[in-house]
Amino acid sequence: MKRRFSRLVIRWLGIASLGIAAGAGAEEPVEAFEQMVVAANPHATRAGIEILRQGGSAVDAAITVQLVLSMVEPQSSGIGGGAFLLHFDGSEPDTQSVTAYSGRETAPAAAGPDLFQSDGNFQSLFYGGVPVGVPGVMRMLELAHRDHGRLPWAELFEPAIALAERGFEISPRLYFLLDRAAGNARAEGFLDHYFDESGSALATGTLLVNEEYAATLRLLAEQGADAMYTGPLADAIVDRIHDNTIGEGLMTLEDLAGYRPEKLDALCSAYREWRVCGPRLPSSGGMTVQQMLGLLERFDMPGFADDPVTAMHLLAEAGRLAFADRNLYMADPDFVDVPVEALMSPAYIRQRSALIDPERAIGNVTAGQPMPEAASLLAPSPVSEWTSTSHFSIVDRFGDAASMTSSVQGAFGSQLMVGGFILNNQPTDFAFQPEEDGRLVANRAEGDKRP
Repeated sequence: MKRRFSRLVIRWLGIASLGIAAGAGAEEPVEAFEQMVVAANPHATRAGIEILRQGGSAVDAAITVQLVLSMVEPQSSGIGGGAFLLHFDGSEPDTQSVTAYSGRETAPAAAGPDLFQSDGNFQSLFYGGVPVGVPGVMRMLELAHRDHGRLPWAELFEPAIALAERGFEISPRLYFLLDRAAGNARAEGFLDHYFDESGSALATGTLLVNEEYAATLRLLAEQGADAMYTGPLADAIVDRIHDNTIGEGLMTLEDLAGYRPEKLDALCSAYREWRVCGPRLPSSGGMTVQQMLGLLERFDMPGFADDPVTAMHLLAEAGRLAFADRNLYMADPDFVDVPVEALMSPAYIRQRSALIDPERAIGNVTAGQPMPEAASLLAPSPVSEWTSTSHFSIVDRFGDAASMTSSVQGAFGSQLMVGGFILNNQPTDFAFQPEEDGRLVANRAEGDKRP
């Protein structure tokens, strides 16, 4: 069971590490028979494998991987952002289960629907203090560690601390994204750390040391995740949000101290012989992906191996239908009554799938009506995609697995740096316009709401 599971996961992802080869860009799939780490940066992959070799669990390795990614891949994720973690407990064949942990950011309590109404300073809508949400990564990881950790919390910080102190060479990808961001770089700490005196991005191969981040990691290793939500580090986060070169935000010390992660049963559905699981709302990914699979199930997808155009057409049509529902219905379930069961019901999925024609595209794709009253509940919100999210997958020798998606939202988040890491701008995932056609948008900004 363990070997088969590991091989399947690695073949699906196409990139992996046995502890020697590492990171994205592997040309051929790699097989592992005991444990594995798949991440977007070789420093993170190696650090995760090191933890597994010490007898750590998949969650232990996930913590270490995230701590390293915060430093080497700051455009995509970090301890100043949010994340969703799925944990597969496969150690006992008779009691296998999937648990979802949510570390999604929340809006400050003072936020309202007019959060993104511009006064003409459009930079301040995306960068600076206005768009910073309360980060959730560390408290989520601490909760998962209490449930599934095998090594002491403090030991998981050692690889990232060592790398921060000795430094790492800026990768071509990091340089490319810094260079692309140079024209909009405004925050003083961000400029000081990643750019030279002329405002140009530090070149590929430059050794980047981050002593301030090492000090932050030592604090978190010694005091736990609370060190980020109360005390001197929390004070520094709030001070930077209110005092920076771009724009003042709303977050308070009370917002930070009050953050709580969530632990839920995963959202699961059947797809052919598989059971597919994902996180629940406010992550839209779990529902959207499972809807797409349901829409495609009636088609012989393997039969299109020699017809990639048709396969891509079917996938695109399923995506259009699923995202139409996503944009209309999905939001934080603590604020909006989302018809999850109706959207996932087999009868509704069959009805929507019937709209897909293998020969031609659907014209104007609109959201469906999974229940008669649903169309009057919500209004759509805009969707945008950014180069600012990372995903990693880990299997340990005990048969458990961790799959984590982590983000700071826009590339380099808010640009605000505190303690050697970047703060997110995740509330820009809210709808910028709170009303559309006279109806309130489900995904509008509200205090304590998760985008």
